[in-house]
Amino acid sequence: MINRQRLAGEFLRLVQIDSPSKQEGAIAQYVRKIFESLGAEVIEDKAGPFIGSESGNLIVRIPGTRRDLLPLMFNAHLDTVEPGKGIKVIQEDETFRSDGRTILGADDKSGIAILIEAVRYLQENKTAHCPLEFVFTVCEEIGLFGAKSLDYNLLQARMGYALDTSSITRIINGAPEANSLCIKVQGLAAHAGLEPEKGINAIQIAGEALATVQLGRIDHETTANIGLVRGGTARNIIPDYIELEGEVRSHDRRKLADHTEHIRGCFERAVLAYKEKHIPPFEKGGRGGILKGGDFQGKRTADDNLPAWHMEVVTEYPLMTVDGSHPVVVLAQEAGKILGRQLTPEKSGGGSDANIFNAHGIATVILGTGMQSVHSTNEYIHLEDMVQTVQLIMEIISTYSRS
Repeated sequence: MINRQRLAGEFLRLVQIDSPSKQEGAIAQYVRKIFESLGAEVIEDKAGPFIGSESGNLIVRIPGTRRDLLPLMFNAHLDTVEPGKGIKVIQEDETFRSDGRTILGADDKSGIAILIEAVRYLQENKTAHCPLEFVFTVCEEIGLFGAKSLDYNLLQARMGYALDTSSITRIINGAPEANSLCIKVQGLAAHAGLEPEKGINAIQIAGEALATVQLGRIDHETTANIGLVRGGTARNIIPDYIELEGEVRSHDRRKLADHTEHIRGCFERAVLAYKEKHIPPFEKGGRGGILKGGDFQGKRTADDNLPAWHMEVVTEYPLMTVDGSHPVVVLAQEAGKILGRQLTPEKSGGGSDANIFNAHGIATVILGTGMQSVHSTNEYIHLEDMVQTVQLIMEIISTYSRS
């Protein structure tokens, strides 16, 4: 039997250890001590200094009685989003939630607690099992930086499970590829009341572009968003600069490329339209010269190359696609059937460490822990969901070990 109270106690201890991204030192030290006390080998890689975190990723190796089998890999991340400091847990029967001032941290402390309980169960019941590799990553929440910087030479597993979603009845076997976008528009500052004609309003140009950009759910596979805008210096100054950050996600690489290009085209056309409307024909002169025609005296000449724009595109994480017939999916479904559960493969709209593991040749799908309303102060989790996830993990290990 799974020790419910021990699992609950471990979860409560974990969520009360502050671990915002890049500040995972205390939680990493705690997790290391737990697994070392259980006889596991714990290795910290060198990712920490590289990505600016207090800790590197932790790789936990647990020897198996079936040494002829490759290890199974399980993953959870150590960091949490903000507000995540000074978490105080409200327990109502077997439901845990925050007091409303912070997140709860079930994302992803529930995954860590589940894996700790699984190892304790294995040891107490002297259960025969395959070798295991647990990977606890840092800086997942701010860009999957831990998984991206992981030393994959430290792993032997070729398939595994990331414990990092909500539903305990789903297997996430598909996740989108994502492009992050940084768009910069350069205009020309001028006094908004005295000589606005001399200015080029970068915010106006960006607004014209955004009015033509398709955002939100583009189709069943693709989404787009602009989420950050920075620009302007004062209300009486024509803004000469604006910077926008956004993203495009898609389960189809062609659609990802096409919609990224759509956004690029919207900004290019907005800049060209501004030039056509506001910069008349002229005789080329030096910077700050006077255009021909009295109506245009004092305006800048077009060889100033303004307005200008630039869009930087970075692939945040690669496409994740694991076929429904892959052994990593079939194994989880078989384990579920033994427990009387039906696990359904589904696609997700978000990226996770699993995207990166798959890109490095470790077939990885995502299992749920029961975490709900994550990344909010309404986050909660039911103990029963964590118990059922421990049971599933144990059955996955047992079924694989009998193969």
